[in-house]
Amino acid sequence: MTDAFQENTLRKGSGRGPADQFEGHRRYLTGLAYRMLGSLAEAEDAVQEAYIRWHRTERTRVESPRAFLSRVVTRICLDQMKSARAKRETYVGPWLPEPVLDAETMGAETASDYATDLSVGLMLALERLSPLERAAFLLHDVFDVGFEEVARLLGRNEATCRQLAARGRAHVRESRSRFPVQPDKGSEILQAFMTAYRTGKVDSLASILTEDAVLYTDGGGKRRAALNPINGRAKILALVAGLARKRADPLVDLRPAIINGLPGCVATLASGDLLTIALEIADDKIEAVYVVGNPDKLKHVAEP
Repeated sequence: MTDAFQENTLRKGSGRGPADQFEGHRRYLTGLAYRMLGSLAEAEDAVQEAYIRWHRTERTRVESPRAFLSRVVTRICLDQMKSARAKRETYVGPWLPEPVLDAETMGAETASDYATDLSVGLMLALERLSPLERAAFLLHDVFDVGFEEVARLLGRNEATCRQLAARGRAHVRESRSRFPVQPDKGSEILQAFMTAYRTGKVDSLASILTEDAVLYTDGGGKRRAALNPINGRAKILALVAGLARKRADPLVDLRPAIINGLPGCVATLASGDLLTIALEIADDKIEAVYVVGNPDKLKHVAEP
């Protein structure tokens, strides 16, 4: 079902109640909110708040439910981003977005190059934009909203929104891998990484790490994690080998998973704690490893 057909159906109402009308837009709104906030839990809260406001709205006066709800969710997210940025300044160690295992459910129903891209690298690039740059870029370049509507959503003039989106686009392009890995090769590289992580034998891993690879560990001050990124192949190999030799919390299970659309895995430790590990791969080599152990970010990750 296309966006235009779906929107036309919902605009007419088709005899459906407000809850049914809203549900037709939930996926779209959750995808928008997650990209704005970097947290699935916070995105769902924002969408739920929009749901409440939708019920309180005089809906017969709403010409386009999707545009109205987009405006509501965008403004809720912009408000949340003010407090989120303050929290990030005191965050313990590297901050990573909340991992998503089913990224396809939040894909934008557009032809955008970024429609299905929820990679950690992209999310970190978005994090470095100003809130308005992030919103303008996402609305226009990802969700295919025209600048006239973007201007209404953000309360800015159209020329300003074009400039905001252009700045966001330029930064994202600089940060994005040019040659994403093919699925089969990604699986092969992931298996080599998992073997090294499980056994500490890093010989095969050495050949698939770029020399300037970076490993980020997000424990949020609640789980053991490096307080700074681990830079360089040699340091990453030493860390992986050392972890296998002297794990304080032994590894009991390691299963492949797609994390934010990237090859990755979910580790279960003897304590019951979970870790997600995602690999950013370009030119058939790992250029970044993203490890999330903060339990607040893993509530949506089910144990095997």
